[in-house]
Amino acid sequence: MRKSLLFYLSLLSSIFYFTFPSNAISSCNGPCQTSDDCDGQLICINGKCNDDPNVGTNICSGGSSPSPPEGNCQPSGNLTCGDNSYPTYTCSPPESSSTDAQLTLNDFSEGGDGGAPSECDESYHAKSELVVALSTGWFAGRSKCGSMIRISGNGRSVTAKVVDECDSMHGCDSEHANQPPCKNNIVDGSDAVWEALGLDKEEGVVPVTWSMA
Repeated sequence: MRKSLLFYLSLLSSIFYFTFPSNAISSCNGPCQTSDDCDGQLICINGKCNDDPNVGTNICSGGSSPSPPEGNCQPSGNLTCGDNSYPTYTCSPPESSSTDAQLTLNDFSEGGDGGAPSECDESYHAKSELVVALSTGWFAGRSKCGSMIRISGNGRSVTAKVVDECDSMHGCDSEHANQPPCKNNIVDGSDAVWEALGLDKEEGVVPVTWSMA
């Protein structure tokens, strides 16, 4: 009787083990429910782990793996927008005298893609104004509101005023013009900033460096 009981207990243990495996990290095209289920910088899209189109990685299409985030700034969570899941950040890469960033284009005017008025002054800003928003980590809880930063790219540089946060924690709502959270290395510039640097606004995203002016 004891041997039979031990046999059945062993059999039940095996069934539970194979039926309920531990949470695994999925690679390219692996199953997922959120981006936490995906390896590295992959995100969960339509139930499968894939490259994040906003980062531009090509891990699943045969490209090389990206280097670890500078300063070990890791995602703090994920925000699901429709069928897509985006990493959220409370931090940004360390600042220096020439901090690498991605310059994006933002319309800070009323009705523009900036959504609500700028956080620093509760005002809208014309496309002709030299203004920027910074990712949450660099914005540092409004501590850079009103500060001037120098942005360099395309062989030129321009000084612009920090008026807003490019929110790396929230998005996909009316306050954020239904856009996903910002990456953690964004300088979101007005038309005037792009024009001063002689950049093609159709590109949408270009690498730059920035520092406090």
